[in-house]
Amino acid sequence: MASLSSCLKKFGSFLFLFLTPLLLLPLLIQTQFKPAACGYVILLMAVYWCTEVIPLAVTSLLPAVLFPLLKILDSKEVCVQYMKDTTMLFLGGLIVAVAVEHWNVHRRIALRTLLIVGVSPGFLMLGIMGITAFLSMWISNTATTAMMVPIVHAMLGQLKLTGEENASPPPSIELLDKVEQEVQGENVVSHAKSKETTAKDKNTCKALTLCVCYAASIGGTATLTGTGPNVVLSGQMATLFPENNDIVNFASWFGFAFPNMILMLFLSWIWLQCVFLGINLKRNLGIGMERTPQEKAFYLMLKEEYQKLGPPSYGEINVLISFLFLIVLWLFRDPGFMPGWQSIYWDKENVSFVSDGTVAIFICILMFILPSQKFKFNFRSQTEEEWKVPFYPPPLLTWKVVQEKLPWGVVLLLGGGFALAKGCEASGLSKWLGSQMEPLKILPPMALVLLLSALIAIFTEYMSNIATATLFLPIFATMAQNIQLNPLFIMLPCTLSCSFAFMLPVATPPNAIVFSYGHLKVSDMVKAGFMMNIIALICVFLTINTWGRFLFDLENFPSWANTTQSSSKA
Repeated sequence: MASLSSCLKKFGSFLFLFLTPLLLLPLLIQTQFKPAACGYVILLMAVYWCTEVIPLAVTSLLPAVLFPLLKILDSKEVCVQYMKDTTMLFLGGLIVAVAVEHWNVHRRIALRTLLIVGVSPGFLMLGIMGITAFLSMWISNTATTAMMVPIVHAMLGQLKLTGEENASPPPSIELLDKVEQEVQGENVVSHAKSKETTAKDKNTCKALTLCVCYAASIGGTATLTGTGPNVVLSGQMATLFPENNDIVNFASWFGFAFPNMILMLFLSWIWLQCVFLGINLKRNLGIGMERTPQEKAFYLMLKEEYQKLGPPSYGEINVLISFLFLIVLWLFRDPGFMPGWQSIYWDKENVSFVSDGTVAIFICILMFILPSQKFKFNFRSQTEEEWKVPFYPPPLLTWKVVQEKLPWGVVLLLGGGFALAKGCEASGLSKWLGSQMEPLKILPPMALVLLLSALIAIFTEYMSNIATATLFLPIFATMAQNIQLNPLFIMLPCTLSCSFAFMLPVATPPNAIVFSYGHLKVSDMVKAGFMMNIIALICVFLTINTWGRFLFDLENFPSWANTTQSSSKA
């Protein structure tokens, strides 16, 4: 039976791979114009991305072949999209994240935070969600989840072991001598309590595992490099609106998305407690209650794991200092409320020579130079994996480590997305699609934002979040131009919505990792995730209509989005 299912799956992949290009051919045969040709490439890539008949990164290379062949863009114009300034920003951020993982800095931060917040179920969940979200702001959602789930799994294993060790002793002879009715009554009560305890343990297990993947997805939205759709937005803003003066940079995005992340995280924490732990928050938080044996075992296990790490090494300290330096440089390059350090590098037209990508690559290079050990002035022989310069200690990172841990496929996926966006613009497809959505201008802007955000949240349950952002953001940008609405009023909430994949195990890698441990059913994730999507949409709606309006001046149609003005200047 299993072999038959495998064969059918392979046959289905075969059909999608070879029939899709053939079925889409009428777009090229019947209508000989560029938007149709670009639509052919987009639909082909959308099907391949959804079905994953070939790897996502390989699908992302199709524009480099098809755009020149279909005379949409020449090869030079396509290939330059694969390594833009935004891609360099993401690449630099990934390499710094590799250094953080390589030196176990993230694990030390996680364990130390969990020891501080406490081990009652409610506070433990809050600590897990808080540290997962924080780490996901800087390293990939997948890597964060893969690191946190084993820690949570070890806690759950300790809980089960402690439960067995502290089980009630067998009944005494005096108890067995009691009347049969009393024994039966007590057995019924005992059985009911046992079932209640088992159900409670299962729900606690579900809550503590599910909160990891949700917090990873939420945390990634807070920074520009935290997740792929945010980087896609930055790159497409540069492609579609080259005169936007870098309005979406690390500092402005952080000011917009970080409060939203905090709000979503808090409401999600409350919701997961209500679903799995009950609405008795006092009991969940352990307020005024002594620690149970299980909670004491939790704490001892965390303390033991933290002690295994030993004192921070010289390399860990250097990585942490570099990481903090990177954050400071990003936040104060162009903070908005004051002149940033980039003003030193302005040219005569007040255009800066540096960007967030410059900062990321600078710190990235430092990782290959800064020593991982204190200087020892001796000429002892070193292995091939160590630094080649005599008496100079090995650096924090080597290229071998980066090659093994860096997700190169994501870099290609971003490049393919930028190439696709450029093709949509050059062919006129995004303009045509935007004009088709022009009837939506009868809706109030706030209702339009809510509708499109919900649409994106549905699509991202079945598609890669980067692919979703790549396909929809250029269309929404053109539609906003046609109805004289600030493009960011639609693009910002839709970018956040690309990360709201809470309902299905296959929706995003963090969900799949958590689901693979076997504690959850699909129905558990759907039940909790449906309300999570509603919470997320409400939070984004509030964010874009409060401080988002102030930060990005969303009330006015900006000059950089005025195509008529731009074309007249040209």
